[in-house]
Amino acid sequence: DVQLVESGGGLVQPGGSLRLSCVDSGTMVSKWGMSWVRQSPGKEREQVASIDSDGPTFYEDSVKGRFTISRDSARSTLYLQMNSLKPEGTAMYYCAASGSRYSHGCTDFVYWSQGTQVTVS
Repeated sequence: DVQLVESGGGLVQPGGSLRLSCVDSGTMVSKWGMSWVRQSPGKEREQVASIDSDGPTFYEDSVKGRFTISRDSARSTLYLQMNSLKPEGTAMYYCAASGSRYSHGCTDFVYWSQGTQVTVS
């Protein structure tokens, strides 16, 4: 089965950093647009960072300059480096595959990771 397996969440103090990793059992990371999506209780799902298959990246305004999305195609791994974390960044974070070259604005991702909790407190 095709899977996205995520790791790297945890508890961090405000101003701290975390790096999330998402390993792909197939070739999604290298071929498709990929995104990091977060959801916290009572709030709508939020697409915080995206990377298209040919490289362009996009960020939600609140994380610009602090979060960096990247991929290592040789390792089939997607990353999200999160710096200067704020309490409002507390959420469950998921990586998601768009199924196409593009991911920014995608609303119907074809594969999701299991999610990892990030708590900033």
